[in-house]
Amino acid sequence: MPRERLARSSVVEAAAALLDEVGFDRLTMGLLAERLQVKAPSLYKHVSGQADLTGRIAVLAATELGDALRDATQGVARGDALAAAARALRTYVREHPGRYAAASRPTGPADPQHSARVRLFTSFAAVLSGYRLDPRQEVHALRMVRGVLSAFASAEAAGEFQLDVDVDESFAWMITFIDNGLRAAGRSSERVAAVGGQARAGDVAGVLPGEERDQAGDLLR
Repeated sequence: MPRERLARSSVVEAAAALLDEVGFDRLTMGLLAERLQVKAPSLYKHVSGQADLTGRIAVLAATELGDALRDATQGVARGDALAAAARALRTYVREHPGRYAAASRPTGPADPQHSARVRLFTSFAAVLSGYRLDPRQEVHALRMVRGVLSAFASAEAAGEFQLDVDVDESFAWMITFIDNGLRAAGRSSERVAAVGGQARAGDVAGVLPGEERDQAGDLLR
């Protein structure tokens, strides 16, 4: 029976599955050719080389994860959205550690993966929108949430949690901790905004009353 003709998408999907099995550092064109039962040179009809292949896997992974986060967080907000996004990321990294590693490499605006990662970050940003953060804090919060969740999921997938404590309990504790921090930051932003409005009214009148002036100074320190 003749072998089915390869397409670029099938090559990338097979490489992604193999990457999840063997790990990022062990994927080679030769190993992929063996998996697909073809000669290695035939792969170069579909990808230009190893770097091109891993880049395409990264685009696939970022797109898949972005879609998973979007689907998981639809219809929920704040703590529920955060927990749903965290579970989606954790599940994806557990099931696809190799392709997630590929998606985590640095990129630039000209990299084809860049737009897929923007889509991924947009999903995280949507989670944070319910916390009403100061716009100046949003990027910091986005980096923190993505970094902490990614580090936890990657460490778990690598088998780094060896202490005799339930990892699920640690995961739940982490989500509660992040949620509490984001809620506190949101409340602080709202208080600062309220004080700012009072300050503008005080400017018209002349000065803030002494007590309010002291509170504003405390909040803005």
